[in-house]
Amino acid sequence: MSATLLRPVPDIQPGDPLAVATALAERLAHTAVQRDRDGGHAAQEREWIRESGLLTLSIPAEFGGQGASWPVVYQAIRILARADSALAHVFGFHHLQLAGIRLYGSAQQQRHLLTATVEQGLFWGNALNPLDQRTTALRGADGFTLNGVKSFSSGSVGSDWLTVSAWDAAAGEALIGVVPTAQPGVRVQADWDAFGQKQTDSGNVHFDQVPLPARYVLQAPGQAPTAQATLRSQVAQLIMANLYLGIASGAFDAARAYTREQSRPWFASGVDAASDDPFIQHRYGELWLLLRPAQVLADHAAHELDRAFNKGALLTARERGEVAVAVAEAKALSHRAGIEISSQMFELTGARATSAKFGYDRFWRNVRVHTLHDPIDYKLRDLGRYVLDGSVPEPTAYS
Repeated sequence: MSATLLRPVPDIQPGDPLAVATALAERLAHTAVQRDRDGGHAAQEREWIRESGLLTLSIPAEFGGQGASWPVVYQAIRILARADSALAHVFGFHHLQLAGIRLYGSAQQQRHLLTATVEQGLFWGNALNPLDQRTTALRGADGFTLNGVKSFSSGSVGSDWLTVSAWDAAAGEALIGVVPTAQPGVRVQADWDAFGQKQTDSGNVHFDQVPLPARYVLQAPGQAPTAQATLRSQVAQLIMANLYLGIASGAFDAARAYTREQSRPWFASGVDAASDDPFIQHRYGELWLLLRPAQVLADHAAHELDRAFNKGALLTARERGEVAVAVAEAKALSHRAGIEISSQMFELTGARATSAKFGYDRFWRNVRVHTLHDPIDYKLRDLGRYVLDGSVPEPTAYS
């Protein structure tokens, strides 16, 4: 099977969003190494994403969006991640917030917020970390007042709107709502300092007496989520899987190009080109067998999610659980492919490839940081239960 299958954009026609994503990825790639070193907020590059029109990709056509399927959205994320996984992360999490509006919001809320996103070119950020309950919601006459802080708020810096979760102590439950980032009392702290995914704008967001009107509450405290609404975690998990795949593909392509163009054959190999060394060929074959199955399972999971998403309120708990299994399979293999390929690539390219000018270390650092989002062992546990007794994962913010 041809190695060109690493590039999931065959037969692109003019106007195809994947062609737009490919062109944008090429543009981002020119400065990706330096920006990875510098960190901080990629304001100009985020404007390029906005100008590309891809922020409307997942918005249904009835609201003015492009109405792309989830498989197309995930392919776009994967294409961007090959070049710049941090900005692919920001892009993917924008679409995660839009998915939340579609899954939690009323018909009126969806029309208002999604139409505004198209018409105003809004960029959405995240302040919904479910494990961080430091942001509280106090009920008032017409909604709630938010106070506290949210960590791991991907895409918050430079965003126009935020999706936020807050704990209502009186109800003993959390709510989910949306607020404008520029609203008085909202302070985005650009303090993300991890050694990878440096430009994901994932610092803390502070809320100080921030009003949350009832019209912007997507899910009220105590409101039991439907099977459809719980698909948000699957949208998120598959975004991550495709980020890992994009990083793995980027690392594989970089290593392959280096091997072909710059590697020197080992003196004992008896060959004139490193790419003719049977041990090198063997190792590339092994890496391909990490990458290719992960691609297939990620594409399968995207189609299963799309089918479930389109069922809407008719989606059953069992059907939702089957999607979670498909996503867990993709996530586990993508995790493994990203970590292994970004590490083993140096055993194939050699000492000279570790030069800072190439920036190849960014692949491992980025995938290592992001794969710690939630423990992969719990995905494997869920898959083991499914294999042994047929049970599907219990819906949580991570499964």
